[in-house]
This record gives sequence, C-alpha cells and structure tokens, in this order.
Amino acid sequence: MSETWIGIALASAGALTTMAGAALYVLPGPGIPLLTVGIACPVTGVAILGSDATLR
Repeated sequence: MSETWIGIALASAGALTTMAGAALYVLPGPGIPLLTVGIACPVTGVAILGSDATLR
C-alpha cells in the first residue's frame, strides 16, 4: 500500500470519526476523546499526502 493511499484512508476515516465525535459531544456521551482522535487523523492524512506530493 502506497503512502498516498494511507493518507487518503487516514483522512477519510478521520472525517467520519470527527463527525461521530461531534455527534457524541452534542448528545450525552464521551465525545471529547473521539473528537480529538477524529481531528488528528485527517491532519495526519493530509500531512502524508503533502509530503508525498513533492516526490511525484
């Protein structure tokens, strides 16, 4: 699996996790840890995509 696909997968999973964390934050539930992980995943995915863009 290439770095590009890992970055895309992390960004996609992070977007879904962020939405789930935001929903749990609004509704009664433990939303802060899920929201934190959800925000970190897309940032990491975009960083991986950005670092790979210079090598093309």
